[in-house]
Amino acid sequence: MHTYIHTYIHTYIHIRTYVRACVRACVPACVRACVRACVRACVHTYIHTYIHTYIHTYIHTYIHTYIHNIHTYIHTYIHTYIHTYIHTYIHTYIHTYIHTYIYIYIYIYIYIYIYIYIYIYIYIYIYIYIYNKN
Repeated sequence: MHTYIHTYIHTYIHIRTYVRACVRACVPACVRACVRACVRACVHTYIHTYIHTYIHTYIHTYIHTYIHNIHTYIHTYIHTYIHTYIHTYIHTYIHTYIHTYIYIYIYIYIYIYIYIYIYIYIYIYIYIYIYNKN
């Protein structure tokens, strides 16, 4: 941006020099100062207007783009990282935890109750068999 503005100013300085040379060649001496002042004012105003417009547009656009990029980054980060992390955490940890504990609970439940019932039935069978034998 800095280089661009300087190039623009130098172009207008060359135009001003060219206009000054034309004024010297074509305009009587009594009117030259007035014409020079007028040209200087016009060029100065034009350059300042251009610089202000360019800076305003550039900075405004840059800030909006930057804010939009930050907004996009935050949304992307939240969606991609945090959302994925939460889903991964829920799926990996909690899902695995629940399955592991359900499996352990069912295994223990089945182990305890089935074996208890089997032992009870075996003892009952043995008791009845021994009792009936005597």
